[in-house]
Amino acid sequence: MTPVQDAAEIKNIVLSSSGFGPREIDQIVSGIAANYTRYRELREAVAELEAQTGKSPAAAARLGVCQFLLGRYSEAAETLTHADGGALTHFYLGKAYLSLDQHDEGMKAFDQSERAGIGKDIVALAKAETLRLAGKLDESIKLLDGLSGAVEQTAEYLYQRAATIQTMDAPDGEVIALLERAVAANNTHAGALFGLALANDRHGNDDYARELYERASIQFPAHVGTLLNLGILYEDHEQYDRARGCYQRILDAYPSHTRARLFFRDADASRDMFYDEDARRKQDRLSQVLSIPVTDFELSVRSRNCLQKMGIMTLGDLTETTEQELLASKNFGETSLVEIREMLESKNLELGQFSGQRREEEPAYDPDALSPDERALLDRPIADLNLSVRARKCMVRLGLTTIGELVRRSGDDLLECKNFGVTSLNEVRERLTQNGLKLRGE
Repeated sequence: MTPVQDAAEIKNIVLSSSGFGPREIDQIVSGIAANYTRYRELREAVAELEAQTGKSPAAAARLGVCQFLLGRYSEAAETLTHADGGALTHFYLGKAYLSLDQHDEGMKAFDQSERAGIGKDIVALAKAETLRLAGKLDESIKLLDGLSGAVEQTAEYLYQRAATIQTMDAPDGEVIALLERAVAANNTHAGALFGLALANDRHGNDDYARELYERASIQFPAHVGTLLNLGILYEDHEQYDRARGCYQRILDAYPSHTRARLFFRDADASRDMFYDEDARRKQDRLSQVLSIPVTDFELSVRSRNCLQKMGIMTLGDLTETTEQELLASKNFGETSLVEIREMLESKNLELGQFSGQRREEEPAYDPDALSPDERALLDRPIADLNLSVRARKCMVRLGLTTIGELVRRSGDDLLECKNFGVTSLNEVRERLTQNGLKLRGE
């Protein structure tokens, strides 16, 4: 499909009284994908159409579809409900309901679109997505299993199957294989590109993830998650103007989007900040070393038990503890002290090295007061909290790998991490609260 060449063509498509169908929608979508500045022209054309009085049912259908493309789902649903009742109207009404999490209404609209003439396979894929988002995973996969023929090789089918089995906790390799096939079938499929980018992002393949996010972000309408995560990656590379551009695109469609507004302000403020990259890298490396658990070393039973009773869990804790404090602990003698010194020297650290900077708060949790289940919870990896990309990257920078290591940090500790703001802090607090935990000092 050849995209529109200028803004006037978008306006003509929206305001024309001639036919309006998949071809015209593809022209609008591909035109804005080729040049995002045309988004404003679509918005202005829609405003002009909205202002017209006595719109025909066909004009209402055209308006409702365009409102959907702008992300105005409630208005689209209302407009399409009173449109011409054609196949396209019912299909986009179903998509609008799906975006509003009104799954039952969406299923009804998709059924009506099939009866009105939308292809059976197209409707089946839309219904499979609706069932998945409604949490009816068995029904979703059953519907996908029932499809056969050419549809099984399409990007949309492969993407929907990948998204469904991922929600059913299928192995990452199986999900990624389907997403790769989807992108190979259609290298502009926004959902498949986002899914594959997110998978690589989670596995630490930042460069490839960024490339995929960028390809996904070009598409229209772009996935909100794509723009958020790409913006965060841009911030990591101190490309704050590009990050702001990502967040602004979200705000163009959803002006009240809380995270996008906060991230935009953070990126805007960061443009005027100077970072000493060499110093930051050294600090990051030191933070990672200080976060190494003492259990990673082969200590004697006596030393290990004494450290546990004192609430000393990491090398960082030891650098905040003096020799006198260790020797004051019951059953901790010169032999154990020598053992601890040698362990720290292997990492170029010393006892009491940062004793003047230590926190005065008590540990968030007393190891002796914890049940086996509670200890097991603290030993779980931070990945189990399902944090956002931004929060997860902060955990990596701080060298935190387990939930127990996280709860020994305060909110101020986390806020010192680059690109970690109040929104991310609240997210971490919320995830910990869901598990009956809290940050240090809270």
